[in-house]
Amino acid sequence: MAKGDIDTYQQDGQWKNRPEGNERASSRHDTKAEAVAAGRDLAAERETEHVIKKQDGTIGEKNTYPRSRDPREIPG
Repeated sequence: MAKGDIDTYQQDGQWKNRPEGNERASSRHDTKAEAVAAGRDLAAERETEHVIKKQDGTIGEKNTYPRSRDPREIPG
């Protein structure tokens, strides 16, 4: 992850958001959907990438904010 990217992951039965470089999560949520929404808002506010991990810890999705900074030319 680049400096400041937001990582959404599951730990100890909760979904969490942590900015890259921080040791502790900045938010905790009961559901993945709540955590993803909060992580998306945080990434958009910081204009950085949002990395969403699956329950097993593998990367499931990456989104760049704002979209104009996305290095890929593929729509979607």
